[in-house]
Amino acid sequence: MKRIVVTGADGYIGTHVIAELVKQKERFDITAAVLDADHCERISGVNYVSFDFVTDHSRENLCDVLGRPEICLHLAWRDGFVHNSTRHIEDISSHFGFLKNLADHGTKQFAVAGSFREYGNVNGMVDINSFAYPDNMYMLSKVMLKRALELYFAGKDICLQWFRPFTVYGDEEKNHSILSKILMWEKEGKETFPFTDGTEQYDYIEIHELARQIAAIVSQNEIDGVIDCCSGVPTRLGDMVEKFISDNHLRIRPEYGAFPSRSYDSKIVYGDVRKINRIMEITGTNG
Repeated sequence: MKRIVVTGADGYIGTHVIAELVKQKERFDITAAVLDADHCERISGVNYVSFDFVTDHSRENLCDVLGRPEICLHLAWRDGFVHNSTRHIEDISSHFGFLKNLADHGTKQFAVAGSFREYGNVNGMVDINSFAYPDNMYMLSKVMLKRALELYFAGKDICLQWFRPFTVYGDEEKNHSILSKILMWEKEGKETFPFTDGTEQYDYIEIHELARQIAAIVSQNEIDGVIDCCSGVPTRLGDMVEKFISDNHLRIRPEYGAFPSRSYDSKIVYGDVRKINRIMEITGTNG
């Protein structure tokens, strides 16, 4: 059984990953690091501790507080849905300091959440060897943190797994996606909402499948480096929205073309599943 700490454990992705790791209780002794351990929704069998990477990253006893983890799954991130927030850049030293702190005190495996948006405004399939071209603060901070960790961990006996989730959906009440906004607008009684032309194609991954993939990544250290967490299938945004509205019997309708596409959004982008599929095979979680 390996000791693992999960930061951002009470977030949208974190809660689902914790639930997935609990299913493998014979493999993991789990510590969930959250902002307020006294006021969070808990899962049985998990040790919850209060932790803020911004203020606590340099604590000398941090490794002990977090259960002396052998594995760190770092999901915590501020302003993740505000892509040009300057806090992304301001927080880099805190992210790096936290992960360096654990590495200096014996943690040997780090799985850190990146983003498919690191690939920038590209069109078509991207893979782990595709060039990263960040064009907003969120993307830039991810790329900078990744490179800093690669440089610091070089020559050390440390496994760095930089996984890049693609477009996540599911459990929309807890999400911040266009689908969750549609539910909110429906409840408010709105009949329509401003929308793009809907032709953008993204790689959508359901939240439980993403949690399964992340759990598989930390369950092994044979495969490291960049790992795309994706379905490998591009789907039109308009089709995704129309299906969601139909499946949930909603009345609200999109106003196509009323909202301009963001300049840094690709017209079509999807990931390469070959590496994550190998990991799923190694860990026996490929279905």
